[in-house]
Amino acid sequence: MKTAEDYLSGHVLLIDKPLHWTSFQVVNKLRWEIRRAFDIKKIKVGHAGTLDPLATGLLVICTGKMTKQIDTFQGQAKEYTGTFVLGSSTPSYDLESEIDQTYPTSHITEDLIKSTTSQFVGDIHQFPPVFSALKKDGKRLYEFARAGEEVDIPSRLVNISEFEITAIDGLNVNFRVVCSKGTYIRSLANDFGKALNSGAHLSALRRTKIGDFNVEDALTPEEFIKSLPSE
Repeated sequence: MKTAEDYLSGHVLLIDKPLHWTSFQVVNKLRWEIRRAFDIKKIKVGHAGTLDPLATGLLVICTGKMTKQIDTFQGQAKEYTGTFVLGSSTPSYDLESEIDQTYPTSHITEDLIKSTTSQFVGDIHQFPPVFSALKKDGKRLYEFARAGEEVDIPSRLVNISEFEITAIDGLNVNFRVVCSKGTYIRSLANDFGKALNSGAHLSALRRTKIGDFNVEDALTPEEFIKSLPSE
């Protein structure tokens, strides 16, 4: 069992983030529980890469002196699995907002879906979603979006090294993606729909890997808390 000194000197925790939790909530919960379990007044805790509330999967949490490694972990390649829904789009590119447009899908075949992935492999320019936590002029982009304000967002260069369609069930397309830091899978969903001369949005997302870290080795917040010393 880990000691207070282990967490203070630096430890890496692999956490499987539940649906609807923010990454910030996970960090706050774990920090509070570690302080409670070991009667520590203060300890640094941070995560190496945000997951949206509607995503699940791997969060790399660093404590103590290991927080200095967060930038290193953030820069490593990430793997995601999830589902695109074809034929409709949302302003947030996922289910955070309601469907606002629908598109024809009768021309879309399984072969077209699979061949279109090649357009998104390698270095690509991508526009981040307006519903994101990126900052412009000191404000989060989602603040502009929720206020109905138009904002110019520059595209960014990202890298997608693998993009695989794993299953197709009607308009639901399951995928696996390996990508660089800064890639938005929501934007990939939106762009993929456009490339099919239709539309698409993200309905499910799970982060499975960051570098050599795998979600299969991760604990849920509840499991981690149970592993701590109790009073």
